Order: sequence, then structure tokens, then C-alpha cells
Amino acid sequence: MDSIIFDLDGTIWDSVDTIVDAWNSSIQKCLAGKMQLTRVDLEGVMGLQADDISKKLFPTLDEELRKKVMDECFNADGEYIKKQGGQLYPNVKEVLSRLSKKYKLFIVSNCQEGYIEAFYEYHQLEKYFLDFENAGRTGLSKGENIKLLMERNNLQSSVYVGDTAGDLKAARFAGIPFVYAEYGFGTVIEYDYVIERFDKLLEIF
Repeated sequence: MDSIIFDLDGTIWDSVDTIVDAWNSSIQKCLAGKMQLTRVDLEGVMGLQADDISKKLFPTLDEELRKKVMDECFNADGEYIKKQGGQLYPNVKEVLSRLSKKYKLFIVSNCQEGYIEAFYEYHQLEKYFLDFENAGRTGLSKGENIKLLMERNNLQSSVYVGDTAGDLKAARFAGIPFVYAEYGFGTVIEYDYVIERFDKLLEIF
């Protein structure tokens, strides 16, 4: 094995509380406070692509308004995360430091463009990762982005670490093993490895 590719939300950190603040500020601006999201609402869409998130959270809005609201939400995301960050899971920095000495580390997420950069900026973790990809930049599915990143970096033997059924699907699409982070947001019944804490990666790898 030459590399480990990570999902971000629900795998490396929990940024839901920050995102709730950011998105509610945008909803207030676009919808004059006619609705408000909760942490539970956001947990239910973590890992989905933007269009699926918008349809699930704003099903009664017409397509044009839904897109406007989502654009505002995503724009607010980056600014809030740069200021507030998110909650790293226990021992993330130490584990990444140790793993990076042995493996090439990467991130592939369904997030919007700028989100991973904001994560790097707040928590100063960019030094552990060699590259990243996301749906906001490419418009591709997570599985397609994993394959794209692997090809770009000439990776021959990777694993993907994630917390949702969508992450499993992406790993299977890319033809690589899947490590299920069961402490995250999703429920997955099929996997190659499972970890109940982030530092359990050190026992596997």
C-alpha cells in the first residue's frame, strides 16, 4: 500500500455546528428567516453532493431559488470555517503526522471548492497531505474524483477512509479497499476495515 485517501466530514473532523451557523446566516439573507436549519438537518445530508443536499433541505423551493440559497450557503461556509474551524476528532494531528512518514496522504470530499482550503488554513494540517480533490471543483462523483486523484499522483495501491455508504460506493467504484470510520455520520454494513476511533488507523496501517 502506498497511500491513504481520506474523506473529510465525519472522518477527520466534525464541522456541523460551524456549517449550521453559516447556512442559517445565508438562509436569513435569502429567505428572510422563513426557515432555520438544525444540526440534525445537516447531519442527514453530510457526504452528499450539492444538488442532492439542496433537494433534501429545500424541497419546496423552485430550482432557481434553491440554487441561489445553496450558493450563498457555500460562500458563507469558507468564511465561517476560516474563523471558527471545526472539531477535529481525537488525536488527528498525531495520527496524520505518523502516517505521513510512511504513506502518501490525500483528501477527496464532496464539498464545494474552497472548503478543504479553509480546513487547512484553520487547523494548519496542509503539510500532511500531498493533494486533494472535491466535487465543487470537478463536478464529478466522489468515486470519479478518487480515480482522478490516483491517476494524477500515480498511485498504485490506495485505501479510502470514510464514514458513509456513499464513501463505500466511491471506494468500490475506484476499485480500492474501504475503511469505515464508524464514529462518523453514516451507517455502513460492508467494509474491508473498520475503526471506532481515528487513532485505530495506526493499528491497521
